[in-house]
Amino acid sequence: MCQPTISVIIPTLNAENEIDQLLSLLERQTLTPSEILVVDSSSDDNTAAEVKKHPSTSLMVIDRSSFNHGGTRDLAFRKTTGEIVCFLTQDAIPENSDYLEKLVRPILDNPEVALSSGRQLPKSDARRFEQLVRSFNYPDYASVRGKEDLSIYGIKTFFASDVCSAYRRRAYIACGGFPQVVTNEDMLMAARFIDNGYKVAYVPAATVFHSHNLKPSQQYERNKAIGSILESHSDELMGASEIGEGGKLVKAVSAQLLREGRVGEFFLFGIDCAARFLGNRAGRAEARKVMKK
Repeated sequence: MCQPTISVIIPTLNAENEIDQLLSLLERQTLTPSEILVVDSSSDDNTAAEVKKHPSTSLMVIDRSSFNHGGTRDLAFRKTTGEIVCFLTQDAIPENSDYLEKLVRPILDNPEVALSSGRQLPKSDARRFEQLVRSFNYPDYASVRGKEDLSIYGIKTFFASDVCSAYRRRAYIACGGFPQVVTNEDMLMAARFIDNGYKVAYVPAATVFHSHNLKPSQQYERNKAIGSILESHSDELMGASEIGEGGKLVKAVSAQLLREGRVGEFFLFGIDCAARFLGNRAGRAEARKVMKK
């Protein structure tokens, strides 16, 4: 079988300490990308110079104020030509040289699969509770989900992450592309695919190192944005709720921290959960006000 053409898109902002390593790893993949496009939001540092060390990579610079997780990715997608278009964030580091090969495999093997995303492993500096959260959210078992699985997976039916993802171009274009949203463009695109009869895959064998130790204020703002999106797009998400899944996460991580005797991490995780919950509620309330107007 002929190798499909693969495009890779990486949005960046002040990525001078990360982008050279990431591009070098992509150039050594067993499945060679036909093109790599870096979309930079007018970085203040030497990101552009680092990208230019890689002649096979194209650089597109946009105004920082115009960046939008959905809109910018859609713009970049339509600038590429690959039959399969992959996304990475600047701080996601592929674990192995066959990362891309494993990531796109479900799309190549199953014509119904329009989107696949990989597993995110915690970086070496991740807090213990962040390690456990990653393990819960990104398990070691694969799944392929369609509309018929909504009663089983709930909100997880639409699970996807553009930290490390791959899209079938033909399906993406047919379903209209990413919505203009500030976050969760991946989940909403997964919902569009599923609503149109396609399937979404999770590939734990395609691994990247990616994690953040967010402050409570950062976690609050992040979940406020997520809550707003989930509320304002609830119809597209077919009424699925994330509440039950969140409860399972809290119980699983809390229990493991207590088993390990990590009382300090347990209390810090509690603060993190409170920030998530309060941010989500605030975002949803804000969205409801906007929708009423």
